[in-house]
Order: sequence, then C-alpha cells, then structure tokens
Amino acid sequence: MEKNRQNYIDVSEICLLAGEIMLASGAETYRVEDTMVRIAHAYGVENAESYVTPTAIIFAVNGELYPAGTKMKRIERRTTDLNKIATVNSLSREISEGKWTIESAYERLKQIKKENISFSVPIQLLAAGIASGCFVIMFLGKWIDFLPGIVAGSIGYFCFLTIHQIVKVRFFSEFVSSLIIGFTANIFVYTGIGDQADKIIIGSVMPLVPGLLITNAIRDLMVGHLISGLAKGAEALLTAFAIGAGIAVAYAIF
Repeated sequence: MEKNRQNYIDVSEICLLAGEIMLASGAETYRVEDTMVRIAHAYGVENAESYVTPTAIIFAVNGELYPAGTKMKRIERRTTDLNKIATVNSLSREISEGKWTIESAYERLKQIKKENISFSVPIQLLAAGIASGCFVIMFLGKWIDFLPGIVAGSIGYFCFLTIHQIVKVRFFSEFVSSLIIGFTANIFVYTGIGDQADKIIIGSVMPLVPGLLITNAIRDLMVGHLISGLAKGAEALLTAFAIGAGIAVAYAIF
C-alpha cells in the first residue's frame, strides 16, 4: 500500500510538471487539463482531477490509497512556445502507449522544461521583419513601404524582447515597442524612404498582436472554461490597448 501511495505522489508530480510546461508555453486550458488526466490514467490513477487557470494549476488524486492528495502549481511567466507544447503532447501519447516508466518520463519532462528549443533571437527578428513587410503589402500598402516595414518590425520586436527581459511587465514592453515603431515609421516617411506611415505601422505591430492568446480565449470559452477564457480575453484586450496607446503617443509627439 505504501508503494502505491508513493506512485500516486510521483504521478501527481509528473502531471503538474507536464501541465506547467504546457501552460507556460501558451497551451489552451482544456488541453492542459486533458493531458494531465490522461497521463494519470496511463499510470493507473483513475480518480484524478485537474483544474487549470492561466496563472495556476490544481491537481487532485482521490481514492482509498490516497484519499486527499491535492497539489497546486503557480504559473508566473507565460510565453508562446509551440515546440514545447508539441513535445509534451507527443510524450503524453507515448506514456499512454506504455513506452515510459514514471521515473524516465519525469526526467524527460525536466529536460523539456530546461531546454531552450525556441528559435534564436536573430531568427526571431528576421521572421518578425519579413512578416511585417508582408503584412504591409497585405494591407494594401505600396512596395516602397515593404523595406521600411521590415526594418520597423524588426526594431520593434527587438525592443520588445530587450525591454521584456529587463522589466517583467508585458504591458510596458509592448507600449514602448509600439511607440518606437510609430517613431520609426514616421521617420521613414519624413525622410522620403517610405510613403504611407499608417501602412508601415499596421504591418510592423502585427508580430506584437496576441493572436494565439485571442484564439485560446475563444477556444476556452467554447469548451466551457469561462474563467480562463475571460482572463485570457482580458489579457489580450490589455495588450491591444498597450499597442494602440504606444502608436497614439508616437503620433502625438511626432
């Protein structure tokens, strides 16, 4: 009985770690809950319940051997890392197929948490710049604004990454990045390098727009996770306000 009790404790740690990685990487609330419960079932823990919000994970195991096993994990930092989400999803499927022991799965999850499998900063800046230039054209901008859009988008995203490392307040980093994008776009137009400042700005701020957050909020609301859906929606709205405020201040000053 004591061995089974210890297994329940180990399984709860695995489930919490898997949920923490997924939620911190931008996964939907219902996906995190489903993955945690599936892992618990794969290791023989049938009476497992999980409750996930954007900032906390609660996992409980109920049964004769472990009647009151409840643990909570707080999530302080969240980002977007689809690679980690896909890796944990793949691991959970392999666990369900019986390919991993409790110990090996826990060690693998710890490796995934430590791994930095996101793209390097230069690659992120290049992608942000190219995406910004393409958005300029997509929003009916002129080809003369394509290169300024690339430069403004890269500069804005670099500022976002840099400021966010210093000040752990996402609203502030997005506000300052949008402000710099507004200044950069107007400078391009003022010097004759660009033609339409509004098109350059619209394209350049697109890498900052919380598209994944909005999508996850809608999906959580559709599956009945009202608290998580509303919280993520409010966070997305605050981000949009920060971007808009930064551009408004840039236009007011320039």
